[in-house]
Amino acid sequence: MKVVFIDFDTLGCDIDIRRFEEFGEVVTYGKTKYEQTIDRLKNADIVITNKVVIDKAVIDATNLKLICVAATGMNNIDLEYASQKGITVKNVKGYSTASVVQLTFALALHFVQKIDYYSNYTKSGKWCESEIFANLDVPFYELENKKWGIIGLGEIGKKVASIAKAFDCEVNYYSTSGTNYNTNYNMLTLEELLKTSDIISIHAPLNNTTKNMLNYTNLELLKNGAIVLNLGRGGIINENDMAKIIDTKDVYFGIDVLEKEPMLRNHPLLNIQNKEQIVVTPHIGWASIEARQRLVEGIFKNIKEYVL
Repeated sequence: MKVVFIDFDTLGCDIDIRRFEEFGEVVTYGKTKYEQTIDRLKNADIVITNKVVIDKAVIDATNLKLICVAATGMNNIDLEYASQKGITVKNVKGYSTASVVQLTFALALHFVQKIDYYSNYTKSGKWCESEIFANLDVPFYELENKKWGIIGLGEIGKKVASIAKAFDCEVNYYSTSGTNYNTNYNMLTLEELLKTSDIISIHAPLNNTTKNMLNYTNLELLKNGAIVLNLGRGGIINENDMAKIIDTKDVYFGIDVLEKEPMLRNHPLLNIQNKEQIVVTPHIGWASIEARQRLVEGIFKNIKEYVL
């Protein structure tokens, strides 16, 4: 069989795929534009794609037997048409939970502990000039007794909740579907969550319900000093509105996902004045080395199960 990694660069150059050769010929393309897809998959039996779209036109012009998605989400695949054509589509679930949860707390602690300020203070040599042993110019806080609100209490959200509880936070949640009832934590309305939380982390999917769910009107409800972390999907927070709020209110945002990725050059978050109130990471939450190894292992198992 011919196995094609159509956008291998999204997995990282530190990932070893030599074992896939047991299935046959393995071809890798670092990046693939949509208009290149058909040509590159003409003789392929199996494709591994992260973001490259496999739609009706691609399916009709190729002889694919198995589509492996190097992710959990499969919105880049025409699933209905693939099923009609008898093509198996497989994804990998749960591989990135620990990685996303870790970044959630890294971002939260970045704002709570003010690490950047104190690290830069020391590196600048200013501590050497101090007349006392410590510097407390910028107040920092403890997670203990803070109210942590979670939007999207799925697998990742529940893991965040359990760790927040270990820090002795009060954990509340908002169900974006309205049907997730968890007796371990208090369910609040979105308005209540935004008004009362010290830290809010988003772990929800993007859909018609969550699109622009956080916008200028309800972001104004945030208390002073509140921290909002989006580890779900870009588009859940209106990014133009968020940029306005940052420059008018004492709130902090940690964002790993944007509506358009990679980030646009004229993005409003690049032009804010209060840059210390935001951290934007380039969609890395899913991508610890361990998570990517689990992902590739999941892809390998999916192909093996198909072949057998």
